[in-house]
Amino acid sequence: MTTTNEATGYAPEEPARLNWYKHAPEVYKAMVALEIASKKGLDPVLVELVKSRASQLNNCAFCLDMHAKDALAAGERVERLVQLSAWRESRHFYTEKELAALELTESVTVLTDGFVPDEVYATAAGHFEDAELVQLIAVITTINAWNRFGVTCRLVPGHYKPGSLAH
Repeated sequence: MTTTNEATGYAPEEPARLNWYKHAPEVYKAMVALEIASKKGLDPVLVELVKSRASQLNNCAFCLDMHAKDALAAGERVERLVQLSAWRESRHFYTEKELAALELTESVTVLTDGFVPDEVYATAAGHFEDAELVQLIAVITTINAWNRFGVTCRLVPGHYKPGSLAH
């Protein structure tokens, strides 16, 4: 029997290391609850941009696949997703608010300096009301947690259908 990957010449698909959500359903439910709470009141396209950028930084193929598809389903343009990894060089594709969110996403996701720089926080605070800023920080925090599960358990990208895990 020939698999789809063999027929197309693509590398074989590796299985996930662990279906963590089956072994820890209470943890999964808590993550879903945090996910739902975190994005309340935020623009769905902005949320998907943030999730996609964090997933790029964390090399989480599963989440990147999911959030790119969800972004497109929410009305995001392909060119903005394509340019996302180079957003600093492609600033003209994004609003100032989105740029502030992307910069905050990078600072919270990659804590190599051990803190979020004051200027990054101030820029984000200038574009988001306090409650909205807390929601944005929660979205960034939540996607980073999901990414850690996805990368550690090596969840398999490519099978996600937009909205199928809508939280």
